Formats: sequence, C-alpha cells, structure tokens
Amino acid sequence: MTMQTDVSSATATGTGTMVSQGTRIKGILLTTTGSAGSVVFRDGGASGATKMTLNTPGVAEMFNALLPAEGVVFRTDVHVTITDVASVTIFHG
Repeated sequence: MTMQTDVSSATATGTGTMVSQGTRIKGILLTTTGSAGSVVFRDGGASGATKMTLNTPGVAEMFNALLPAEGVVFRTDVHVTITDVASVTIFHG
C-alpha cells in the first residue's frame, strides 16, 4: 500500500492562518457554540479567494466533514474566518 501524502492537523479557535503553506484539506472537525455561525476558508490570507464556507446550526455539538476525492487544494495557505464557532480542526496534507 502506498500513501499519497502524510496527513497533519491544525486547530484554530479564532480568525487567522491555520497552515502557512500550500496543502489540501481532507477533513474538518467543528465544535459549535450553540449559536448559528460559520467558518470561511480562504487561500491567500484574509483577503484571499474563498474556497469553502461552512455554516453551522444553533446547537452546541461536534461536526465531522470528510471531503471527497483528494480534498480541497490551497495553493498559498489556509486562512479561516471564524464566527460563533468554538474551534475548527482541519486534517490536511
């Protein structure tokens, strides 16, 4: 069995850069606060291209999202803008 790439994780509890190089997000784990919120993933910093937006319901839970195929590619970095979400963990490689 050959591996395509090693997978790492990164966690954020606020807005900022999660990974400072190009990568592919393969999975996401969100912990919500009980208020409706969102996580916006951008490639290229705070003003970069929006690659994904995840809207969360107004319940306090953990949500797991596996991304299909090879995941979502980020060429420069992974920047997140977090609104009313306790934490977001990405699995990337």
